[in-house]
This record gives sequence, structure tokens and C-alpha cells, in this order.
Amino acid sequence: MKNTLEGVSEIEISYKPAIGSKPEVTSSSDAYLILKIHYPENQIALKEYFVVMYLNQANRVIGVQKLSIGGLTSAVADVRLLFGTALKILATGIVISHNHPSGNTKPSLQDRNLTKQVKEAGKLLDIKLLDHLIITPDDHYISMADNGDL
Repeated sequence: MKNTLEGVSEIEISYKPAIGSKPEVTSSSDAYLILKIHYPENQIALKEYFVVMYLNQANRVIGVQKLSIGGLTSAVADVRLLFGTALKILATGIVISHNHPSGNTKPSLQDRNLTKQVKEAGKLLDIKLLDHLIITPDDHYISMADNGDL
């Protein structure tokens, strides 16, 4: 038994953020300006990307993650990976986003269902879904929060 116990690893968590220099998100336009640079300019009209912004309690950006890259009409958004990252970096809020290569900003049924799924999962973990942005290649976006769809 002694040899088995010696093989148990100790886990230590440390956190040293440089939050003071991180941007604060106070509106959908703030979120859009931060997120849009994470969509490759030469491929935003070609395939869908799903990008997540993680925020702290003061709505300061902890970081942005390109969660998945898809095809012309969809990108997989694995909610477990999304919240796995959120938990690891102590995020209390998230903004999810994806692009529509077609230029159509109207949320699809799948977009609405995903938004609902992420919102419900976030409630369980006390991580608030602040917005879901749909971004187009021609520098337009729609905010599901602004439209009352959240």
C-alpha cells in the first residue's frame, strides 16, 4: 500500500492574472471588436469558426479561444470543452460567437438551440452567457442578447 500512495500526485493551483491591462466588455460592440480579429480575414467567407471569449467578474477579458473550425455551413461547438476551459481559467462570464460565411445574420434553429444549451449549462456552473454574436464577412454582426434572444 505504501508504494501505491507514493505514486499519488499533488495538485497545486496558482493564478497570476494581469487583468488590469485587459479590455472591459460593456456592450455587444465591445465584444464584436475583440472577437472579430480572431476570425481569419481570408477564410471568414469560406468556413465557419466558433470562438469563445472568457471574462472575469468585472467583465474584463481573460482570453479568447478558437473552439472549433467547421465547414461552409457549420462548426461543432462542444459545450464540455467550452466550459472545461471556463472552469480552468476561473471565468464567470462568456460570450460565444460564430460566423456565417453566407453573410446572413439571422440565427438558425441550431444557433438558438445551442444558445439555450450553453445558457442552461452555464447556470448550473454559475458562469453567465452574456451574449451570442453571429459575425459576417462584410463586417456586420448580430447580438442575440441585444435582440432579446438570450
